[in-house]
Amino acid sequence: MKNSMLIAMNDSLSARTAVDFIADLALCPEEMDITLLHVFRKPSAGEELMGEKFMKEQPARYLKAMEKARDKLVEKGCNPNTVTIKLVEDPYPTVAEGIIDQFNKGDYSMVVIGRKRMSKAEEFVRGDVSVKLVRALKGAAVLVVTTR
Repeated sequence: MKNSMLIAMNDSLSARTAVDFIADLALCPEEMDITLLHVFRKPSAGEELMGEKFMKEQPARYLKAMEKARDKLVEKGCNPNTVTIKLVEDPYPTVAEGIIDQFNKGDYSMVVIGRKRMSKAEEFVRGDVSVKLVRALKGAAVLVVTTR
């Protein structure tokens, strides 16, 4: 069975840190299928207030960040034919639900996600996607890379 990895992406520092971490590992990259995934969630009221133009520009912004991540992985030795980009524009109720659903639909060995440090209060109010993944994906490998 070929190893496959799902890396949850957006245009944040924590996502770039996760990609950098994976790129710097000695993984036998020519034998690893990597999917860079971004899922959209239903927009919040605040995001909708940003306007239609802002909402329409988001897919291009995330695609650009994922292309940079793909280039970084290829530069570090990954086979360009095994690094794919997947942008799921049909919104999920939450990012965590989207990642879990996409992980379950695919044939992945592990999921990788970046996480910024949060206070307990921030975590309580905003939630933590990485914790939700660890709890929901029982029996799967979940690698959480924390920014410094």
